[in-house]
Amino acid sequence: MTSAAPPRLAGSPATLVIDGRVDADRALLVPRGELVHGCADILAEVLAALPAGIGRVDLDMGDVAFMDTAGLQFLDLLGGFSHRQAVPVTATNWHGQPLRILELAGLDTTDPLRATAHRPDPERKPEPEQEQEPEPEQETEPPAAPSSPAPPAEQLHVLQEEVDQLRRAIASRPVIDQARGVLMALHACTSDEAWHILREASQLSNTKLRTVAAAVTAGAESDGPPPPPEVRAALRAALARLRR
Repeated sequence: MTSAAPPRLAGSPATLVIDGRVDADRALLVPRGELVHGCADILAEVLAALPAGIGRVDLDMGDVAFMDTAGLQFLDLLGGFSHRQAVPVTATNWHGQPLRILELAGLDTTDPLRATAHRPDPERKPEPEQEQEPEPEQETEPPAAPSSPAPPAEQLHVLQEEVDQLRRAIASRPVIDQARGVLMALHACTSDEAWHILREASQLSNTKLRTVAAAVTAGAESDGPPPPPEVRAALRAALARLRR
């Protein structure tokens, strides 16, 4: 029998939505959007609304498109819920930019909750031989976190710099894609050829790629301004090389 957890709780439409369902005693949650400021509050509402007696919570992170350091708070909240409720929690299917943040944080990219989430039999005591006769390699070489993560303050600073760079890259994509479309329509070139034209024009004119793309896009409008002279010259040169 399938019962429904609150199917959708959101902070703002463009930020994060969490869809969910409960099958028997297992909850499947599917976050969609971005793990940014406020994402932990949205998650807390969803977790609080789960039915009593839930035996497992699995999150499919495949629709999370962006994550900044607030995503680490999201994961901390999941780990805390797992321990308080004594239920296993997983967060899998990471990809793209969020996967890169997990790598920078030194977390397991398959399931960053693997090392912290509750596992069954919480009252089970270690076997006597595990207490009295640990294996030599466990005494001398305890498992280390992947790639020896930096201290928290430095780690967060590195993460924030990476996030800022990725935000700028993501913000520039629409105008670059638009400019590629303009060049494809005007010059009957492929998408890859349009990309090379933009990149070469950027290099030849010593102008940022996004600025070149914006100039191309603006110039395609009926009343738009033409690209600056140095960008026009660089575009002509790039086109000439393409046609050789």
